[in-house]
Amino acid sequence: MKALLIQGGTVFAPQPLGQQDILVVGERVAAIGSALKLPSWCEGTVLSARGAMVVPGLVDQHVHMAGGGGEGGPQFRTPEIALTALTTAGVTTAVGVLGTDGTTRSVAGLLAKARGLEAEGLTTYIYTGAYQVPTRTITDTPRNDIVLIDKVLGIGEIAVSDHRGSHPSDRVLAQLASEARVGGLLSAKAGVLHLHLGNGPRRLTPVYQVLEMADLPIDTFVPTHLNRDPRLLEDAVALGRAGGWLDLTSGIMPAIDDPDAIAPAEAAHYLRQHGVAWDHISFSSDAQGSAPIFDASGRLVRMEMGSADSLWQAVVRLVQSGLAWDEALAPATTTPAAILKLHDVGHLAPGGLAHLLLVRDHTIETVVAKGRIMVKDTRPVIYGTYEKRPQ
Repeated sequence: MKALLIQGGTVFAPQPLGQQDILVVGERVAAIGSALKLPSWCEGTVLSARGAMVVPGLVDQHVHMAGGGGEGGPQFRTPEIALTALTTAGVTTAVGVLGTDGTTRSVAGLLAKARGLEAEGLTTYIYTGAYQVPTRTITDTPRNDIVLIDKVLGIGEIAVSDHRGSHPSDRVLAQLASEARVGGLLSAKAGVLHLHLGNGPRRLTPVYQVLEMADLPIDTFVPTHLNRDPRLLEDAVALGRAGGWLDLTSGIMPAIDDPDAIAPAEAAHYLRQHGVAWDHISFSSDAQGSAPIFDASGRLVRMEMGSADSLWQAVVRLVQSGLAWDEALAPATTTPAAILKLHDVGHLAPGGLAHLLLVRDHTIETVVAKGRIMVKDTRPVIYGTYEKRPQ
């Protein structure tokens, strides 16, 4: 058994705990306190965190870990994500999605990639499905995927109010949400319907209409990309006030050819100022997803790719805007963990998985995932199976 003793850091769990030691045994946090010592029966490592903060590893609930994209042609298919692209960004728990391309990408391939990242040291899950309805699955139904496959937490990302989706009727969307809900009940999982929101004129109307017609809890729905457009963000306020989840994409930022986009920190403040509870606002990165910009006629103007780095950058911008660290960390730690009912991640506590970051001057210096040092002094220590290591 291996142990890791992290000494003297200022701990945000994310609630502030002051200067503490953290003892990790195996994959889990064994104790948080003062003057802790390595057990004599463990092979131990001591890591000094003096002058640094220790915070939970980030929970990214929207990662195109098996690649995505393809709008504009096959040359725009994005590659699979590398282990170090997540670890150096502070992401220790990642949830995989497909996206526009449910033809050359598959849920089975996504599951295999998630298992690979888990074997390399992370905690991983996936959604079953893609933009289209009827959506893509491994078994015969999305519900059965949730019930029978350990890593499947819900259905997503299903596209609504987007020209790339299949424009499901309200009844079809309600049936899909019911599949997620019942699958979650039968498997004791989150059972959420993770929704890609485009900038179509209906915005969140499909969700509101399903809530009116169907007997479904509001927390079944997790709409994302809500900061792509001011009107969409405004439309989301009522859902958030009623207790719904609202997810902002940390990689969406204003640009010359995308002036309507709203930076995630600014969008989060807007939602809070309009009555949405802070613990119902989350961030996700859309890492490795294609980020196409279309003109008014639907012509592709520019293509970019999402990055996991944006998640931590969004947290830092919240701090720079005046929030305390415990509040700034929540949208990327405790809130996504609550959305997905993941009790072992998103916080630091005895018994939980030892996912943690050492941060100095707003920079992630060291990353520990399941008790294993993955990044030290900002440089990867552990690389993915096929990643090239520096000479």
